[in-house]
Amino acid sequence: MTSPASRAAGARLETGERAIRMEGVTKRFGAVTANRGASLEVMRGEIHALVGENGAGKSTLMRILSGMFTPDAGTVEVNGRDVTGWDTARAIDAGVGMVHQHFMLVPTLTVAENIVLGREPRRAAGLAVDRATARREVEALSAATGLAVGADRLVSELSVGEAQRVEILKALYRGAKLLVLDEPTAVLSPPEVAELWAVLRRVRDDGGTIVLITHKLDEVIDLSDTITVMRAGATVSRMRTSETTPEGIARAMVGRDVVLAGSDLLAPGKTAAGAARGPGASAGGEGAALDVRGLVVAGSRRAREVDDVSFAIAAGEIFGIAGVEGNGQTELVEALAGLRAVSSGTVRMGERDITRSTVRQRADAGLSHIPEDRHRRGLVLDYSVAENLVLGLQHRFTAGGGVLDLGRMAANAADRIREFDVRPPDAGLPVRALSGGNQQKVVLAREMGRDYLVLLAAQPTRGVDVGAIEFIHAQLRRARDAGKAVLLVSADLTEILALSDRIAVMYGGRFVSVLPREQATVEVLGCSMTGIASQGAA
Repeated sequence: MTSPASRAAGARLETGERAIRMEGVTKRFGAVTANRGASLEVMRGEIHALVGENGAGKSTLMRILSGMFTPDAGTVEVNGRDVTGWDTARAIDAGVGMVHQHFMLVPTLTVAENIVLGREPRRAAGLAVDRATARREVEALSAATGLAVGADRLVSELSVGEAQRVEILKALYRGAKLLVLDEPTAVLSPPEVAELWAVLRRVRDDGGTIVLITHKLDEVIDLSDTITVMRAGATVSRMRTSETTPEGIARAMVGRDVVLAGSDLLAPGKTAAGAARGPGASAGGEGAALDVRGLVVAGSRRAREVDDVSFAIAAGEIFGIAGVEGNGQTELVEALAGLRAVSSGTVRMGERDITRSTVRQRADAGLSHIPEDRHRRGLVLDYSVAENLVLGLQHRFTAGGGVLDLGRMAANAADRIREFDVRPPDAGLPVRALSGGNQQKVVLAREMGRDYLVLLAAQPTRGVDVGAIEFIHAQLRRARDAGKAVLLVSADLTEILALSDRIAVMYGGRFVSVLPREQATVEVLGCSMTGIASQGAA
């Protein structure tokens, strides 16, 4: 399972020049200690994976490296120079570039304007920005890296995946030779991941240094030379990639054995209990828990973001939708959830037509929705855990006259926190105080902790650690086994293959293939995600 790059890591580890040395780094935010005497050593010309659970302190440590935060204690050296406490401008000038998980882009500017921001080419006369040159430079960089995105498009119109590409291009445009990437492949297709890996390997082979933060342990094994593991703010392990396994990395991260996504794939055509599904159990609309016919949804980028999509999901089935983000998945889920208008077509839950129903009416009919962006759609970050656990359902927790029944809310929160293992188990905390994985558990607890028939799960494990992924996958399987119909939308093919009974690939607003699990592989799905497939029937 080791890559050629990782097999060469020993020489780099022993003889290379040190690019990064962080020692005894501590960073506090009020009562919260994000880093506790953390250390990091990365050699020049290597790809170094920084891994750990949500809240382990990885991103804080990298923000200290990139000048966004000042450490309360400890030292930071870059290329042998003490830079402790430097600012972002000095870090950028020194060739340190950080691509953040939550994007740092200006939505009202174009792609080209965002990429050159602060480094704009000027006309010969002086102050005026040379927009034509900026556009040419961005297009050339985009072509050279394979990170395709239109230079003239507004960032506000981009999909999540396209915005990720802009962040990477922005760092490369600024000449970063020490590049920090925080979950860079969360929204990329397999061919795009391969292209990005080629870019990163070229940067490394040219003497550059890469620090990769990722929860995808197969990426760690495939790409990195060395690994640092963090837990609870501290550094707990440093290892050569060639000398470990995904299971070993996960054990160091969590402190126990973890069932990794993909390591326990269901046998094709089997349920979790091992019983074969009957032929055509979910191929038609009659008796389906969710039946979608001829759905058309308009959008900002295309007249038909969802273009004549039809499918049905049976009770007790997980129907997976794979695809590069920006191909209509978001619009499809939002239309099914009642958050976006349907241009034409029908949506039925059992015998009930919900095509024009409100969000509340759909919830009352038994529809639950885990949104792809928990911050924008799933939570109010300044509200307490207890308050977030009744969002959209607050009409069910009134004591009369529209006044919330705080006692019932507290009892509900206690039950949901216990059932879904939300940590810390404090219903009064603002939800922004929780790690990303526990924030996602709050969303799951609200949407899956009530009586429902159909679950829309959009990117349910995005940005969460291996322990939370294991838990969320178990909850989705439990829902299927309890007779719920689950629509799973994910950019992670390992997740799609691990959970789905049937799999559709969405491209350009359409389903380009619909396959039973036994016919689906990473290669087949990856090809379909680029639009190379024939139309399948759902």
